[in-house]
Amino acid sequence: MLLPLSNLSMTLLPKWFTGVLDNFAPLFSARLWPQVQRLVVGALLSPGKRTVTAALRGLGLADDSRFGTDHRLLSRARWSSLQASQVLLSLLLAAFGPSGPVVLGLDDTTE
Repeated sequence: MLLPLSNLSMTLLPKWFTGVLDNFAPLFSARLWPQVQRLVVGALLSPGKRTVTAALRGLGLADDSRFGTDHRLLSRARWSSLQASQVLLSLLLAAFGPSGPVVLGLDDTTE
């Protein structure tokens, strides 16, 4: 049986993982940051589609009273997907291209 992550401390996650997540913390308010962390961990653990519902179910939170609140987090909270993508790009460049050029291939068919 999975324990709800709300009952677990984020300190149970590897330090390298929380260190990566901490780069995104300034994009969210302190009140929302624990919810964002839960959703990220749930999305990584959930098989199939990466939806909020799948993430919460993967964490054993399907019956949590805050189930609806987590759904509204991404649509109503003030955060910038552009800023999040900039943080992600900087992390990817630091990890994969610290000593040389990075070649990116872009495809606009998804737009």
